[in-house]
Amino acid sequence: MHKAGFVNIVGNPNVGKSTLMNELVGERISIITSKAQTTRHRITGIVNTDDYQIVFSDTPGVLAPKYKLQESMLNFSEGALTDADILLYVTDVVEDPLKNKDFLDKVAKEQIPVLLVINKIDLLKGQDDLLKIIDKWQAILPNAEMFPTSAKENFNVNNLMKRIIELLPDSPPFFGKDALTDKPARFFVTEIIREKILLNCDQEVPYSTEVLVEKFDEHNASIHIMAVVYVERDSQKGILIGKGGAMLKRIGTDARKDIEIFFQKKVFLEVFVKVEKDWRNRENKLRSFGYIE
Repeated sequence: MHKAGFVNIVGNPNVGKSTLMNELVGERISIITSKAQTTRHRITGIVNTDDYQIVFSDTPGVLAPKYKLQESMLNFSEGALTDADILLYVTDVVEDPLKNKDFLDKVAKEQIPVLLVINKIDLLKGQDDLLKIIDKWQAILPNAEMFPTSAKENFNVNNLMKRIIELLPDSPPFFGKDALTDKPARFFVTEIIREKILLNCDQEVPYSTEVLVEKFDEHNASIHIMAVVYVERDSQKGILIGKGGAMLKRIGTDARKDIEIFFQKKVFLEVFVKVEKDWRNRENKLRSFGYIE
């Protein structure tokens, strides 16, 4: 019998959910930076074999919303609790186990299998430290199975994957067997450009930006892309463009290289910057950017 199921990855910001997702899928689906709130959407990565299909979902880190964009991000995370066959709750060895306790209480009530991934164990000095962390988590989520891992070092990820396969329900596939994700190509262009903004800009600027692909003209050997980066203030636009356009050129060059790797084609990328005041608190803008259905 063929197996298939939805495996949703949840947890607080900066615990390594996206790194784990990419390791499990075997492809670079989610962008990764050291900054919190890197993931804004639910991002799907699909693993196919003849015998099973696993539909992984990476979700935004759980946080107390300060504006409407973050409310939408929290909705993505909470929605992941309602439509999963298996739940991966990801923590790490440094965060407070009771951070965002309300969300954790919901996880504790889940009737589906919960696999607790204790990530970043490569940061620990010894086994005793790990055992103390496991004891704390067993008291909080007594029904969860524990998987100490290092997604960055790919430690114990294979054992986690084996357990996921064992727990999959019998089911026909939900997507075509050649599918890698349910997201369109344009989505990954916006994510790669946003990743380069996060890596190159500091303070509030990266969190005030959104990327929209206005042109995606694909040919046999090349793709011509025109993207617009929206910011909330004129001062942010100036920082993003940089002196003589240097910052925007660097972001565009870094993004183009990764987009070429992703699509395995030559890419011609044009990036522009526009001001859209207070877009993070405007429902019509959040809807147009895909945060509200």
